[in-house]
Amino acid sequence: MSKSSAVKAAPGQPGQSTDAFVLDVEKIRADARQHMDEGAVTTGYGADRETVLKLLNDSLATEIVCTLRYKRHYFMAKGIHSEAVAQEFLEHANEEQEHADTLAERIVQLGGAPNFAPDGLSSRSHSEYSEGKDLIDMIRENLIAERIAIDTYREIIRYLGDKDVTTRRIFEDILAVEEEHADDMADLLEGRDG
Repeated sequence: MSKSSAVKAAPGQPGQSTDAFVLDVEKIRADARQHMDEGAVTTGYGADRETVLKLLNDSLATEIVCTLRYKRHYFMAKGIHSEAVAQEFLEHANEEQEHADTLAERIVQLGGAPNFAPDGLSSRSHSEYSEGKDLIDMIRENLIAERIAIDTYREIIRYLGDKDVTTRRIFEDILAVEEEHADDMADLLEGRDG
């Protein structure tokens, strides 16, 4: 006989369902003992793992390219207002590197291998590595790259839905920072153009 627990919502309470929630603990325990070599990926994992690993590795490439672009811009920023802008570039480079590390960790959790190979990095990345010819151009290129990341990460979040909640949340957290980066770059551009 399978051990399970049921919780019944009180009928008539607003927002409460009268459906019972049944948890088959014995089945979960038995499933957990099988395929232990798959680590965090249990039988309840609903996404196509190979697709998710590709999305994660492509996003890892994107974050690495963004880190490299921001680092170059940090070192190459010149002009009367360059010090504050360079510091913003450095801060963003460090945050992009944190994103890359988080994505690599998730790839390993899902049983994959993070692809750090330099050859093909730019072809796997959603955004481009653009050096920029001057400070304004650097800011513009970073804003474009952030906008690309925002749209691609939104699409990934939509795809993941409830099939891989952990990966979706990672992308949601990264998306929030990318939106801040885009806002920062737009503010800098407005301040320089105006």
